[in-house]
Amino acid sequence: MHSFDNALELTGSGEKLSGRTTPEYANMVGPFGGVTAAVVVRAIQQHPDVLGDPVTLTVNFLGPIAYGDFDLSVRPVRTNRATQHWSVEISQDGAAVTTATAVFGFRRSTWSATEAGFPSVPDAETVAEQSFPDIYAWPQNYEMRFVEGGLMELDGSENAESVSTLWLRDKPVRPLDFPALTSIADAFYPRIFRRLGRPTVAGTVSMTTYFHADAATLAAYGTDYILGTARGQAFGAGYFDQTAQLWGVGKNLLATSHQVVYFKG
Repeated sequence: MHSFDNALELTGSGEKLSGRTTPEYANMVGPFGGVTAAVVVRAIQQHPDVLGDPVTLTVNFLGPIAYGDFDLSVRPVRTNRATQHWSVEISQDGAAVTTATAVFGFRRSTWSATEAGFPSVPDAETVAEQSFPDIYAWPQNYEMRFVEGGLMELDGSENAESVSTLWLRDKPVRPLDFPALTSIADAFYPRIFRRLGRPTVAGTVSMTTYFHADAATLAAYGTDYILGTARGQAFGAGYFDQTAQLWGVGKNLLATSHQVVYFKG
């Protein structure tokens, strides 16, 4: 079993499920937030009443998830003609550690356009893969090829902007699906690191991911690279926000994300 699928494995049925953290996706404090968000998507997908595919997901990280078992409460709040609204809570020892809301829906053929521009980048195979020290567990599960703004390039000097652009995919490779895309949307280190030129205490408070690709697009995508680009927007008073875009190799926008991050420094 792929390490990602192992991390998403849930027991139970309906509105009450259970899971457990895995060491492969450990972060500095608790598990990697992207895999927690992916667990939420998988939990909804497993519900017998689910309709359609993810349209948007908001995950609020109330506090660190302790390594070990956790419980999920998965509830369909309302089903409309085209959308279905969900509420999910992850708890440990009876205390909530994560809450989430999601919208699933049916997509239909309409007029479409993408205003965001695909970054000018070299092909993935021409960019060196970034290696990480063993102390960072979860990045070992991704092949990351930074075009700009690599984490290991930080040298203590402040930067005028916080942009990072990279090619990435699961390692070992795994066919793309909605949980994997959800997790990759959080695979960007905090933008405050890039601005300051050094790591500092930081943690995501809330993250929203918008899915622009449908199930057929992801099913046909296979194991190719995704181009991700992220940047911060405003820093101050202990918080900042950062946005990210995830592009397919065919220059189609697969997903966008927006998160608010707490920091010290």
